[in-house]
Amino acid sequence: MKNSIKNSLIPLTLLILLFSACKDKYTEQYQSLEPVYLGYQEFRESVKMVNQQDLVKPGKIYTIGNYIFINEIMKGVHVYNNANPASPVYVGFINIPGNVDLAVKNNIMYADSYIDLVAIDITDPSKAKEVGRIKSIFPYSVPKYDQTGYRVGQVDDTKGVVVDWNVKTVRKEIETYNYPTYPIYYAAKYDAMSLNSSGGSAAAPTSAGIGGSMARFGLTGNALVAVDTYMYYNIDLTDANNPKLSSKSQVNWGIETMFLYGKYMFLGTTNGMLIYDLSDANKPVYLSTFWHATGCDPVVVENNKAYVTIRGGNPCGSNINRLDVLDVTNVLKPALLRSYSMDEPYGLGISDQILFVCDGKSGLKVYNAADPYLIVENQLAKFPGIQAYDVIPLGKSLLMIGNDGFYQYDYSDLKNIKQISVIKVKK
Repeated sequence: MKNSIKNSLIPLTLLILLFSACKDKYTEQYQSLEPVYLGYQEFRESVKMVNQQDLVKPGKIYTIGNYIFINEIMKGVHVYNNANPASPVYVGFINIPGNVDLAVKNNIMYADSYIDLVAIDITDPSKAKEVGRIKSIFPYSVPKYDQTGYRVGQVDDTKGVVVDWNVKTVRKEIETYNYPTYPIYYAAKYDAMSLNSSGGSAAAPTSAGIGGSMARFGLTGNALVAVDTYMYYNIDLTDANNPKLSSKSQVNWGIETMFLYGKYMFLGTTNGMLIYDLSDANKPVYLSTFWHATGCDPVVVENNKAYVTIRGGNPCGSNINRLDVLDVTNVLKPALLRSYSMDEPYGLGISDQILFVCDGKSGLKVYNAADPYLIVENQLAKFPGIQAYDVIPLGKSLLMIGNDGFYQYDYSDLKNIKQISVIKVKK
């Protein structure tokens, strides 16, 4: 009996071993967006002045003295001498990998460079050079990709920063009994500009400059303050060439823009405008929130009025497109005065009650905002045919950036606002 059982088990054991040995291995082949890296050493040796770089994907704008700085998204900064606004002169291009935001104080430009903050001496903008750096101050981020319909490959942050994406064919073994997973790195470089500092008037940059409403960098006292999607950074500029992180704290989620006005910081977020007291830049104190429909949201302030654009039909959320005018006399209780329908609003600017709105594909719109209840009814001018993004009003002249180039306008005569120059992007 024992021999019979033993003999019957032998074939069964052989059968199990046979099936185990013949277990199929399955593979699949697919197209994937794979990261292209720039090693950390090369990345941190890349900030330098070059003679020429085409304006292709303009981002944020900044001005100080006679100089205009135009961000080339994720690439660096174009420098123009704007002593004659009718004919700005190209100075050169500051190569800054991963750059989106900048601010200038006392001849030093402070710019983000992927995960780092760099200090660049622009006493002579044609000879700009790096003089300081804070390493790994910002979250690891990756550039956006335009391609759709592809899986996204795993990012290895030990290899350097991601500067691009390549479509590659990937062949991968699949676990037979486990559903395959493909890790995706979701970090995104903030886009994503407002600064309310006075601009210098000398030939070379001095004092502090002025940015637009889409800014995430600002200057207050001896500090550079910055925000990303959820963090606030206070950077000590006492030693201009050697900036130091003084403090950082989480302030909210979905932060898009910053506007400094007096001792207050106004943050545009995807679902509201937040107000903080920056009397102590190390410790921003939350004061209030004006909640609105979900949408992309820059804000500018003048006197006791705040102007907020809300843009929908995008990753920010709903399909609402409008301009909100708020009374912020009591910063603890901002109150809505009136809302106005817009087409596709992005950045905006206010100067002496003249309101400039970049209404996306509908172009630039100019209003007399003296009466907050009759702004749209008091339109002064409209410049269609431009994909308008952001503006900097300078009292009598206006700087505007759009998808197709950089524009300057003269609005010294409100009855005859006119374009005086344009720098077109390279197609």
